Parts: sequence; structure tokens; C-alpha cells
Amino acid sequence: MGRTLDGLWRDRFALDNPALEGAGADPAVETLIAHRTQRLYTDDPVPVAVLDTVLAAGLSAASKSDLQQVSLIRIADRAIRGRIGALLPSMPWIVQAPEFFVVCGDNRRIRRVCALRGLAYANDTMDAVLNAAIDAAIVMQQMVCAAEIMGLGCCHISHVRDHVDEIAEMLGIPDHVFPIAGLCVGYPAREGFVSVRLAPSATVHVDRYDDSGLAEEVDGYDRRRDARYSIPPEKYKHADRFGVPEFYGWSEDKARQMALEDGRTMRAYLEKAGFALG
Repeated sequence: MGRTLDGLWRDRFALDNPALEGAGADPAVETLIAHRTQRLYTDDPVPVAVLDTVLAAGLSAASKSDLQQVSLIRIADRAIRGRIGALLPSMPWIVQAPEFFVVCGDNRRIRRVCALRGLAYANDTMDAVLNAAIDAAIVMQQMVCAAEIMGLGCCHISHVRDHVDEIAEMLGIPDHVFPIAGLCVGYPAREGFVSVRLAPSATVHVDRYDDSGLAEEVDGYDRRRDARYSIPPEKYKHADRFGVPEFYGWSEDKARQMALEDGRTMRAYLEKAGFALG
């Protein structure tokens, strides 16, 4: 702690920012910019008071129209956790983390509130899914921010959506509720590393969208990121299908990931759960 903003900027983007040179960072801001995903935890349990504080911070997040369309399922039963972990054996941190949540968008509660007040729910549109998903994502990320400020580490698990039917059945998730991610929480067993991100010049647009310089931005980012961490050949995605290039950077890795179809489970699940997606 006690880092300067320009140093934090350099760690995050592998770029200098003279405008921030020498400026001190508020401790909370420093924690946000220095975020690290944590996948290895100590055996220390998270005290109830600390966990309740993290939950309070998450549930204090902004909510679309104050509808509060989120549910958090804390997986306290180790047998259930083991069954979820068995679905995702490449992610042992699901089982190893002291705490694990399944974060859900919850459109069911507000439908029930309408029924309790004798009114029909009249918003069966795609927005029902988006609003609940966004509410849940904001709550989850605010939990992560609070956890990191309190010395904990976290890891989002988007792959729970790859097994949404099995997990929903396992956890008794009803219609109009859907998992968006899992969340591991615990005390980090190692420092972790800061992942270099795309430069703000590639992601922040002024007045209108403009990606005319994307090729140059991506190439520069690939080289900066590779200088920090070079992806080893054994981690090249689908080398048997796409080959081994002379240079393998972030863009090659993500293009290969997106070149193969994935993620069709959620639409079928949402339709089965009663959402109108037309």
C-alpha cells in the first residue's frame, strides 16, 4: 500500500501517465486499481462479521429502479460444493476457497411481490433478463471490492453457466432465477499478479464510438502484455486446430477462444425458466 497513481497506472496498463506522476492514491482507490484475481487461499475461515460486511457492501449497490433483482446462494455444505467442483475439475479453487457463492439474477421475487399486491407482472421482455443480470453483476463486483479492501481475495467463476441445468437443480433454483457466476472468497495464499489491461485509448471513446485505430491498439497491447508475461506454448489454445504462430499474444489467444462455439446453454435455460427472449 502507499503506491503512487502513476505506478499503479503503469502496473495496470504497462504505460506511463505523466498526468498522474507522483500523485498519491487513496487506499481504497489503490486497492481497486491493484485488483488481482485470487485462485489459491489459506485455510483460514472468513469470520462471520467480515463476511456479513462484504455482503452488506454488495447489497448496498445501485439497483435498477430499486427492484433489487439479485439472490446470493452461499454454498456452506461441503458436499454440494464438491458436486459443483466436480463439474469444473480444472478449477479446484471452487472447493478449496473458504467461501463460495452462486450469484443469481432474480426476477422471481418482484413477480411474487406483484402477485402479493394483486397486480399482474407486465414486463415479460428481454429487459427482465438484462436488468436482473446487471443488478446481480453490480452486487457481485461490489462484494469483490469490499472483500479486497478487507484483505480478502476473490475469483469470479463464469463457467457455472456452462452447467446451469445441473447447478440449478442441485441448488433448487426456481423459474425466473438464473445463475450469472460463482464467486470464491478467502484470504489469499499468495500475492497474485496484476493483469495488464487494454489501454484506455482503446476502450474510452469521446462523443462517438471510434475503433479506427483498433489494429494498432491491439498490437501494442499484445507486445506490452507479452513483455510482462509471455504465454507459454503449452497454453496455446487449440494448437492442433490453429497451429503454432511465431508470436502468440492476448489477441491470438482470445480470437481462438471465440472461434469455437460456446455458451448456448443459457438461452435454453432462460426460456425453460419462463423468460420471454423475443
